Amino acid sequence: MKNLLSVIFSLIFTFLLSAFVIKNPVFAQTEICKWQFNRTGAVSITYDDGSINQFKRAMPVMDSLHFPGTFFIVTGQLEGSAYQAKFVGRPVKDIINETKSELTNSQNFFERASAVRFLGYKGTLDYFFRSGQQYENGKIQNAYKIIDTAYEKVRSGKLKLGVDVSDEAAATAQNSWAAFKEYATRGHEFACHSISHPFFAILDEANMHYELEKSKEDILNHLGAAHTFSAEIPFGTEDKRVMKYAVQSNLFPAYRNIMPDSFVHEINRGYKEAPGNPTKEYVQWQRGPLSKTPMTVMKSWVDTVLNHDNIWLVLVFHGVDSIGWEPLNHSELSTYFKYIKSSENNLWVATFGDVTKYIRERMDTKVNAIQESNKITVSLKNSLNSSEYNLPLTLKTYILPAWNSVMIKQGGEIRQGEILKDDKGKYVIYQALPNSAPIELTAK
Repeated sequence: MKNLLSVIFSLIFTFLLSAFVIKNPVFAQTEICKWQFNRTGAVSITYDDGSINQFKRAMPVMDSLHFPGTFFIVTGQLEGSAYQAKFVGRPVKDIINETKSELTNSQNFFERASAVRFLGYKGTLDYFFRSGQQYENGKIQNAYKIIDTAYEKVRSGKLKLGVDVSDEAAATAQNSWAAFKEYATRGHEFACHSISHPFFAILDEANMHYELEKSKEDILNHLGAAHTFSAEIPFGTEDKRVMKYAVQSNLFPAYRNIMPDSFVHEINRGYKEAPGNPTKEYVQWQRGPLSKTPMTVMKSWVDTVLNHDNIWLVLVFHGVDSIGWEPLNHSELSTYFKYIKSSENNLWVATFGDVTKYIRERMDTKVNAIQESNKITVSLKNSLNSSEYNLPLTLKTYILPAWNSVMIKQGGEIRQGEILKDDKGKYVIYQALPNSAPIELTAK
């Protein structure tokens, strides 16, 4: 008789519990948080050109705060690099001879500009950079004339024999691959900034490809595949021809110059546009602190991120402590980074590559949650290449009011979830990998 009553009571309890589950509309409802760890916004601290004080002065400050950085390095002059700057094309003597009788024009400009640095004479690099600046500023005819002047000086013997190296390539070369490898173990990302830091806007495709592909190859061989995800084409170019080539080349999944994703609104560092409230899911807002940028302005960028829920602040630094372009003092960086740290419960500070991975994974991943009376099973699937996109996503799953303890299991990993509450009910926040084993949430 007692066994019969026990069975009856068990059936009744199960029926009532299942009825309650059905009537609880948020039970098992699962969403992927906009930012990892359910933060309000994201911040990426990036550096260009690899000057020595980025590592000797700025990196120790970041390490003390447990902040990862992304360092865009120029690889060609680093000792041990297999690939140095060169011209990819026909013999430069043939190009020099052609300049005697034909002025530079739209048909020959990119080849001549690509070759001008490699004619074997000191000073041609300056003409290359001046031409690139004019071209980027829309002064196309001026760019042509500067290239013509360079070739005329070569033909007339007005330049000395020799080879030029860009300041940026020389800056990275003050470091070593061994040092970069050690820094990477601390969580820092190393990324491609080309072989020699040229103006890509005036290179032909063969030389654009060489600058990126071979820089990537050296990074791969010295630091590993984890550091071949991100790149920045020098001078922050937005030249349409270059950006089309970069995206279609598939050499790098992410460029700081451009985010072609339909769900990202980009505001690059030269723009005065405020983030506001665009209709896209994310805003990538780049800011480049210069030597004279007031600390109040730099802090206001962080405040803006905190006052929204969709902003990714990408900080672009160059020089540190008098070395490099537009340098900031490391004590200023310390003050600024500590200000960011003071809001660490609301800000996700991560590398450029990791934030890119997260938002793409989130937007591509489908969530399926199956509910039972005492268990929720969640699966995450996306179409991305899991060898590149392997960052855990942060999930928010609602549970029943009666659940007072939750165990979370994915594969062989088991952990206890912290139960939180909002106006919709109880929920847990947890990390999970897409395209992996299902996640089980079980009431204890």
